[in-house]
Amino acid sequence: MRLKNYNIYNFSSIPQLNNLDPKLLREMEVVSHILPFKSNNYIVEKLIDWNNIPEDPIFNINFYNKGMLKEEYYDMVSYYLNKENSKEQLANLIYKIRQELNPHPSGQIQYNLPELNGVKLKGMQHKYKETVLFFPIHGQTCHAYCTFCFRWPQFTSDMFLKIGMKNVELLIEYLKQHPEVTDILITGGDPMVMTARHLSQYINAIINARLQSIKTIRIGTKSLSYWPYRYISDPDSAKILSIFKKIVKKGYHLALMANFNHPRELQTEAVKKAIHNILKTGAVIRTQSPLLNHVNADPDVWIELWKQQIHLGMIPYYMFIPRDTGAQKYFAVPLVKAWDIFSEAYSHVSGICRTVRGPVMSANPGKIAIMGVSKIFDEKVITLNFIQGRNITWVNKPFFAKYDKNALWLSDLKPSFGEKEFFFERSFRNLLLDSKFKIADRADYSSLCS
Repeated sequence: MRLKNYNIYNFSSIPQLNNLDPKLLREMEVVSHILPFKSNNYIVEKLIDWNNIPEDPIFNINFYNKGMLKEEYYDMVSYYLNKENSKEQLANLIYKIRQELNPHPSGQIQYNLPELNGVKLKGMQHKYKETVLFFPIHGQTCHAYCTFCFRWPQFTSDMFLKIGMKNVELLIEYLKQHPEVTDILITGGDPMVMTARHLSQYINAIINARLQSIKTIRIGTKSLSYWPYRYISDPDSAKILSIFKKIVKKGYHLALMANFNHPRELQTEAVKKAIHNILKTGAVIRTQSPLLNHVNADPDVWIELWKQQIHLGMIPYYMFIPRDTGAQKYFAVPLVKAWDIFSEAYSHVSGICRTVRGPVMSANPGKIAIMGVSKIFDEKVITLNFIQGRNITWVNKPFFAKYDKNALWLSDLKPSFGEKEFFFERSFRNLLLDSKFKIADRADYSSLCS
């Protein structure tokens, strides 16, 4: 199969769209001016059930609809699209809306960019002690764009919103100065859109640096779901697999962090073959997904998803809460309901599936898991726990929030038992103050939890 991409300019050429309500096509067009759109022929022909539109889960994670934007935003964009000689007004409106959609949640730009010799590295992130994220400039697109993606700014034309780096030597020098780092996560976008030549340039630089502290190389990717032929029949598929073999042979643990959102993505012969080819190289595949309304907000879906992943030789890793950016309100499930779904699914799989952790928020202070709902001293509370934290002393310390059945994110929660703030808040403020970031009061803090 040869890759054929669809974008905002040619999506109307997709034959299957001819049978849809024209109103849906209009909605796709309008929303795609704010949140970038990209699909391909594999998704269209192999994954989507076109007899179940618009309810089909794969359709919902690849094609936009009106509900993915605030109604006021949708109406404004639609108005200017219909108005002649309004290109400048439309461009200004798009910029304004994107800024209001929280394009870089969880402090990605403000607090995660590391420094090398006093210079910010806008192609890396270093939030947690052991792990550095690297954004190779050649891997900052994808085979298709997820409608829920929290890194949607990477796919816009706005250079101020993008993260990326070409000079891998800056990564190497930074790692030399930070021996506490054991893991490199190569991410995007999707690094597996890169040619084997480009990927090997980055990988060879890391290997040739002989950094004794680096033990694990991770690659974040949706390619197994959206274009499994990357590991089967693309012109450089064999070279890609040989790069994986080389990484393992050199003594690194290689983990592909694969995003699968629905069991259907695991059912084609192509994805099964691709998984098999990758595992033969000695790499492992760890799987993760956000919990998404209109897609997988059902314990039975997760039970099947985790069981299929184990059967195919992969390791369930995370169930995430959708980050507060982009189309979050369309996809988000309240934290209490998210816990119910996770708990129900978790209780119906064998121990070998229970490597998965969740539901987890990747918030500004760290990765915070919802542990359940309890009643303590006659107060109904939500129990939470840090899996990762900007301050390592927070990790694995349970804390409690007032029960709120509608809360979608950490910033929606309030401390229980009459406390004025959560246990980590003062330390968090001090950490950011030490990092030359000023926070005046709790109102400022609430926005930082975003």
